[in-house]
Amino acid sequence: MQAVLEVSEVTKIYRGESHDVRVLDGVNFNMDAGESIAVVGPSGSGKTTLLSICAGLDLPTSGSIQLLGEDLTSLNEDGRARLRNEKVGFIFQSFHLMPSLNALENVMLPLELLGGAGAEREATRLLEEVGLGDRLDHYPSQLSGGEQQRVAIARAFINRPNILFADEPTGNLDRETSSRITDLLFALNRDKGTTLLLITHDEALADMTGRVFHMDGGRVKASIPKPQTSSSLS
Repeated sequence: MQAVLEVSEVTKIYRGESHDVRVLDGVNFNMDAGESIAVVGPSGSGKTTLLSICAGLDLPTSGSIQLLGEDLTSLNEDGRARLRNEKVGFIFQSFHLMPSLNALENVMLPLELLGGAGAEREATRLLEEVGLGDRLDHYPSQLSGGEQQRVAIARAFINRPNILFADEPTGNLDRETSSRITDLLFALNRDKGTTLLLITHDEALADMTGRVFHMDGGRVKASIPKPQTSSSLS
């Protein structure tokens, strides 16, 4: 069975006037369907750059990325955007909700852009699943940080992605809300079989994934297999 994500000798160099900065240096790993990986490491170690390249938001200087059977380096921007819109979900630390849209409309948006049917029904179901069935008509400014993140998670799953990329999904949340978001994220990941690649400084969150990659100086220094931890929405 083909891997969902194949990263082969990926290097990223940012060219500067006085010197070049090598952010990624020959990174290699594969991810299978339903697998979860946490990428940890100090600031500046290349974590966010790696996630951006894996998701097709940026391109490597050298090496290749196979995402869902497609070579990202051979696709143009329109092709990469199509792949992201159809098969990829994103969760960001800063939520990225549209302030002029209510919770229901924010979650509906990706499916509506794809021309998919039943967007309102599916968005309502997902918001109920994340415990926001009574907040459908609330705007981001009327929601707490944890509620906004739950809207973002529901939105990430509206197009039933094959793979989900999450960048510090609990970074701006208090401990109690972070724990609830973590349980919710892994429950949805488990129930839908979505492959999960996340960046985190939260050791407890990293411990819930199947593997942990430690990055330093643009290299993956260690890959530690970890037992999968079951989660529930309760």
